[in-house]
Amino acid sequence: MIQVREYARLTTDKSVSESLDCGVVSDTTLDWLQELAASWKGSDPVAFIDGHRSLKLGSHVGFLQSPTGEAIEILPKTRLGVEEPQEARKILQRMLLASMGIKPRVAGSASLLRKDEPLHEWIFSQFLTELQLLAIRGLRLDYERVEEESRFIRGRLQVNLQQRQLPGKQHLFHIEHDVFSANRIENRLLKSALDLLRSCCKSNESWRLANELSHLLADIPAERAPVQNLDKWANNKLMQSYEPVKPWCRLILENLNPNFQKGLHKGISLLLPMEVLFEKYVEASLSGAVVVGSRLKVQASSLYLLSHQPEGAESSSNMFRLKPDLMLISGQQRQVMDTKWKLLDQQASNTNDKYGISQSDLYQLFAYGHKYQNGSGHMMLIYPAHDGFTAPLPRFSFSDDLMLWVVPFCLKAHALLDGEWQTGFTGFPSVSQ
Repeated sequence: MIQVREYARLTTDKSVSESLDCGVVSDTTLDWLQELAASWKGSDPVAFIDGHRSLKLGSHVGFLQSPTGEAIEILPKTRLGVEEPQEARKILQRMLLASMGIKPRVAGSASLLRKDEPLHEWIFSQFLTELQLLAIRGLRLDYERVEEESRFIRGRLQVNLQQRQLPGKQHLFHIEHDVFSANRIENRLLKSALDLLRSCCKSNESWRLANELSHLLADIPAERAPVQNLDKWANNKLMQSYEPVKPWCRLILENLNPNFQKGLHKGISLLLPMEVLFEKYVEASLSGAVVVGSRLKVQASSLYLLSHQPEGAESSSNMFRLKPDLMLISGQQRQVMDTKWKLLDQQASNTNDKYGISQSDLYQLFAYGHKYQNGSGHMMLIYPAHDGFTAPLPRFSFSDDLMLWVVPFCLKAHALLDGEWQTGFTGFPSVSQ
């Protein structure tokens, strides 16, 4: 398996030295990757053309397998000292668990974070483990309406159909009745995820367990439109036993695509955007860190950048909704916090490099500050901590009243690094506390 990290270069040139930043693939695999990049529907590109017979990956992590079977594992670029695939895997697993709201004690396994498995096989094993436990406890059954022709009357006779029964079939009755079965939406979604998994997994243990579970669920049909029907999953007390397996099922159905390339040979892709993973990881980590009387709001979206009344219209309409990632609310005070998955350089403080901060991100924060904070107070940009960004940057000022702090977030300790910023954010514990 080829192991690379975000923004790595993939080439067919066998003369280059392979590393986490450069991988050598076959011509067939590169052609498949170019087709994948061209058809990608996400907002962030999965790859960019980077010269002749060369591609540069984007900020997605996960697993790719070309139709020829050549596999590529893409790990996060963290720069936490000496980079090893195993450590990057562990950090990625921890971020994924937090983003799905899964706590290690709930998962109930000391081996929840395993560094020796590729990401996709680890996801498969977690799903299979939870599905096996659910099968042992018993699947939830429900009444299903069945219409059939039968020699005996059961349930309700469909009189209209019976009156039109053909002469040679008058001994059969058109009936409809309820059957208490496992054919309900949640079980069909689980069957769909299991079928996808069986076509992709290479681990002997996972395949064996998947095959056993497939026999147990043999009478349950797969859901025809699983992604579209995920929101139909019931959330009530009767379905509490399904909660541990639900996030893994959703993850597989939403992100695993084993049928990307049509035809006899099919490629596989399971890719996750690091920008979204980091945002959810920070959200999950900071939600439990706020002091009593404060709370963290996710994706606030009550305000717009501007309003506009077209010519001839009776009223104006709001345009360009403003949606900061996080907002710390303490009483009447609101403080915007935005996450960015980018590696800053605290030594690049000159006016050209500007630490690597994007100008468009600052424009965005400027708009947030004036709309949500009335142009005053403290705001925060959160970036991942690494060996080149080990302490919060000195304060930035949009004006005398509106300040911005750029703070590193430790991926291992899942916490913001202490600094002067804490004097402006009373919703978080101070260093002395």
